[in-house]
Amino acid sequence: MNRPEPITTMAAEGLPRRRFTVAEIDHMTALGIFEEDERIELIGGEIVPMMAKGNPHEILKTVLNLYWAARLPPDLLFTTETTFRLSVDTFLEPDFVFYPKAVGIPGLTAATARLVVELSDSSLSYDLGRKARLYAGFGIAELWVIDAVSLSTRIHREPGSEGYGSVVDFTADQPLVPAALPALAVTLADLERH
Repeated sequence: MNRPEPITTMAAEGLPRRRFTVAEIDHMTALGIFEEDERIELIGGEIVPMMAKGNPHEILKTVLNLYWAARLPPDLLFTTETTFRLSVDTFLEPDFVFYPKAVGIPGLTAATARLVVELSDSSLSYDLGRKARLYAGFGIAELWVIDAVSLSTRIHREPGSEGYGSVVDFTADQPLVPAALPALAVTLADLERH
């Protein structure tokens, strides 16, 4: 069955808008208003449709999934494309989030997340801009934004209310080493992508 594209609008400047909570979005999904696989994020109570993912994104996600699964320390878990609930009115869907096994998904919060990775092709400016500021504001200790086409990476550390205090760019042939998780170091140019 072909579903019509979701109806979206641009913000009606100057007019009040209704804010939603994560619980309300969960309930609407349970009722079938949103499909379980519909790609949205909730930012400050506003529903934001996500862009479609291209082949470079999906190829890199698959390769990194296999790479990191083989190197994951026994006390750590990672989840891909999870609904990362950051507050009562905000959730994001990072490509990877790493967290202690002891807390599991129920205990996954901004404070327990050890590393968040966003893979970008069509959403690069959004991920490097607004989304990075959101992660910083919630105190995500380390954020990687990887350009799925060029394999360049921007690593964000030292979160604060105005953004990240440390932002460093890396090329594909430079090793990427998570500050808290050195066992997961990766050099993107060395990965075999199909």
